[in-house]
Formats: sequence, structure tokens, C-alpha cells
Amino acid sequence: MSEAAWVPSERQLARERHRRRARRRSGLIAAASTVAVAAIAVLGIGSTSGWPLVRERFFSWEEIREAWPAVSHGLVVNLKLFAICAAAAGVIGLLIALARTLASPVFFPVRIAATVYVDVFRGLPVILVVYLVGFGVPALRLQGAPRDPLVLGAIALTLCYSAYVAEVIRAGIESVHPSQVAAARGLGLSHAKTMRFVVLPQALRRVGPPLLNDAISLQKDTSLVSVLGVIDAVRAAQIATSVNFNYSPYVLAGVLFLAITIPLTRVTDYLTARGARRRGHGGVVGHA
Repeated sequence: MSEAAWVPSERQLARERHRRRARRRSGLIAAASTVAVAAIAVLGIGSTSGWPLVRERFFSWEEIREAWPAVSHGLVVNLKLFAICAAAAGVIGLLIALARTLASPVFFPVRIAATVYVDVFRGLPVILVVYLVGFGVPALRLQGAPRDPLVLGAIALTLCYSAYVAEVIRAGIESVHPSQVAAARGLGLSHAKTMRFVVLPQALRRVGPPLLNDAISLQKDTSLVSVLGVIDAVRAAQIATSVNFNYSPYVLAGVLFLAITIPLTRVTDYLTARGARRRGHGGVVGHA
């Protein structure tokens, strides 16, 4: 005997129609209010006496068009630097986080070294580390030490962000309930296999949004290598600005950075909301 297909009641259908109407009404109100506020802002700013000068100095299409090749090429440098530093900081941060969670007394010096590393590079401003590494290492004249400012900038960023990543991952590891570890060890798994197959998958899933926030910060901080003479987007904009003392190239560089960071921010918001929904449903997501 086959089961009859479920058919929603009239009351249920009425509720769904009401929700759809409410959503459409809310969307229309939000769109109308956004357009009204934007129009008021544009008209208010455009009617000020200083707007023509601001438009000429910050929003000159001619200056933006001339600066586009150099600034866009510089942004490619920022993106390459971001990819390299993000990968290096992720690996080093994971190793430091694991070192800080070693419980055996024999690893006490390792835990101390990892703690000192995190405390130092989390406490120093990133720009100061860039200066110290970028100008200090070449001044030492060490045999085999890198002298390329791009490499030195990448090292400085990796030192700082690996400390940030290490603390985020360590927080994720410590958020895993001890019963998970006890169950894995009870099944005969070693400490290394317990971390690899039980603890780390849960920890990394929980700290995904904070790690993406660090990635967004790293993408913006790649512009700090410009102080070492690297021709990135910001340095290219600075060179273009110095020609005519017009700041439109800086605006162009800012818009290009926003084009990268805003999508990353929306992804972070989505993952955060999905994690909240998963916790609200008792950790179960998906269809029955």
C-alpha cells in the first residue's frame, strides 16, 4: 500500500502567501529607502561649493584612465603576494598552533618558543615588522640573506599573520570537546591520528570565518610593502599622483582593493550565518 503524498493545508498555503507578500513588501520598501537616501546624499554633496574641486582632484576620469595600466599591474603584485603569504601563514600558523597544544613535559621548550613567537608578532604593528625585516636584514649583510624587497615584505607579512592564524586555529582546537579526543584514543588512535582525523577537521570547520577575516586583513596589508619600494597598486598610485598632484589614482587603487575585499567579506558573512544555522539545528544541515 503506497503512502499518499503530503498536501499542504489551505492554512499553510495562506501562511506561505502571506510570507511571500511580506518579503516582497520589505524588499520594495528597502529598495525605495535606499534610492531615496542615495539621491539625497548625491544632491547634498553635489550642491556644496567645494564639490567641483573634490571631483577634479579625486574623481578625474582622465587621471584614472592614465593611471589604470600601472595601478592594475601593481594590483597583480598585491594578489601574488597575498596568495604566497596566505599559504605560508596558514602552514606555519597550523604548525605553531599544534606546537602550543603539545601536553607532554618534554615539549615544554617547544611550547614556550611557540608562545613567545605568537606574543611578539601579534604585539608588533605590521608596518614596524615590514620596516625591521625590509631594511634591517639587508643592513646586516648576511651571506645568503634575501635582498629583494618583495621577498622581504612577504617574509614580514608571513611572520605577523602566521601568529594571528596560529591563535585562531588554537582556539578552534581547544573548542573541540575533550570527549571527542577521549573517544578517539579509546578506539586506539594515536595522538597524531586523533589530531588529524578527529580534532583538526572539526576545529578548522569552526574557525573558517575568523580565518577569512585574517585573509581580508592580509590582502589589505600587502600594500604595506610599498614602503620598501615595491611597485604595487598603492606605490603605482603614489607615483601617478606625484605627476599632477591629483589623487584620483589613489581612489582607483582603493576601488580595486574593495573589488577584492568586499566579495571575501560577503563569503565570510555567509559562512558565519551558515554556522549559526547549523548550531541552531543541533549541528545537522541538509535535507532528510
